[in-house]
Amino acid sequence: MSQPALSGAVAALEEALDTRLVERTTRRVLLTPAGERVARRAESIMDELDRLVEEVNAVRGPLVGPLRVGVIPTVAPYLLPIVLPRLAAEFPDLELTVHEEQTEQITAELLAGRLDVILLALPVNAPGVTELTLYDEDFVLVAPAGADLPGGALPRTALADLDVILLNEGHCLRDQALDVCREAGARATAATYATSLATLVQLVSGGFGVTLVPETALPVETRAAPGLTPHRFADPAPYRRIGLGFRATSPRSAEFETLAAALRTAVAEEIAAVRLPA
Repeated sequence: MSQPALSGAVAALEEALDTRLVERTTRRVLLTPAGERVARRAESIMDELDRLVEEVNAVRGPLVGPLRVGVIPTVAPYLLPIVLPRLAAEFPDLELTVHEEQTEQITAELLAGRLDVILLALPVNAPGVTELTLYDEDFVLVAPAGADLPGGALPRTALADLDVILLNEGHCLRDQALDVCREAGARATAATYATSLATLVQLVSGGFGVTLVPETALPVETRAAPGLTPHRFADPAPYRRIGLGFRATSPRSAEFETLAAALRTAVAEEIAAVRLPA
């Protein structure tokens, strides 16, 4: 909405309510006490309107109309190119919008009603969120070619002698990699190096250490980084679980079950290295 249109709408609302809602200065606009009360009530009205739209969509058929999806950055570039074309073909009336953010942000957006479903590493660890497992994928150690590492399947204890570089704080993949390192007695380097898996892998290619990469990201990221060797772990290999999360109160739970089934089918047909739930 443009600024003149917004000002006009606020002025019309003030006239309808016969009260001042905002206090205007040359530098900023403040809510009056009445404006604060109206804003709180308007927020609850908008939440109810969102629920009304959800309930109408739920009876129109599976995956019809708008669907707002949040995806974490360590899933989006590897999974979306596989699943989006299939969803478009299978559900042509689905109006999909995608928001890529870290776990904390998309979970907050989901609970606030600004997203309908989120795609992320499980568990979500947030009350009021229902989880649906999509697949499990192993972590792979990526090291410079010629690194002094045991041949064959790698024991986790091999991490104890390596400098493992990680993503910045805020990425759930960082926390998962730290758990693997602690379990193996490994040392994660104190410096924070990267905000993306692509940068991490390039740093390894430049000799800055080793890192842990999920199987789905491995082909994409190592293709653009020369001089690297992937090392897979001996069973039981460290892994992460990817799934969907949605509000437990959402009337669209049946739709999200359908979405999860479609995503599992796409992943199973395109990515051999993942494991689907039994």
